[in-house]
Amino acid sequence: MADESLRQSKIGSTKQVETQKDNKKIVETPIKKQEKTESEQKVKDKKEEKTEKKKAIKPVVKKDNASVYGRALRISLKQSVGIGNFIKRKDIDSAIKDLEMVLIKKKAIPFTGEMAHKKGKGMMTGKYPVNSSKEFIMLLKSLKSNSIANGMDLDKTVISEVIANKAPNQFHRFGQEKFKRTHVLIKSKEKKTNESK
Repeated sequence: MADESLRQSKIGSTKQVETQKDNKKIVETPIKKQEKTESEQKVKDKKEEKTEKKKAIKPVVKKDNASVYGRALRISLKQSVGIGNFIKRKDIDSAIKDLEMVLIKKKAIPFTGEMAHKKGKGMMTGKYPVNSSKEFIMLLKSLKSNSIANGMDLDKTVISEVIANKAPNQFHRFGQEKFKRTHVLIKSKEKKTNESK
């Protein structure tokens, strides 16, 4: 009998606590919803103000040059210098087309040094550096997008500089084999037309 009365008293006390919690929840919920809606409106207002400020502050600034930098590319320094001399002073689209012709071995890139001659190609020595051409095509595509972002006219844009530098060599495990690495910087410039003539 005593055990049953204890159990009933415990059950009754827990029910009262639960009902009190439920009452608190009912009372607190509408206030929180109002606070949330007010805070959400404030956040939205702040975002709108920021976007308006950005639109007002940031005018489109036109630049006359763009650049792209490839770090530690897996290509030879000698091939990078040859490709750089090949694409310099060309517009970006024609340089990409020429390098795509190199990929299918329809056009050779002239190199200096002791290597095989290319008969009937209009050059003394030349090669088809396929992997280096792929890397340069990727760099030229990003250079094109950088030029567009800078507000340059692609018809007048020309590759002005191609700088290839030796990067630190990457060693294989146990230091037995070295891999070639090259840094490549490509700059483009917009030609200025003389309209005063």
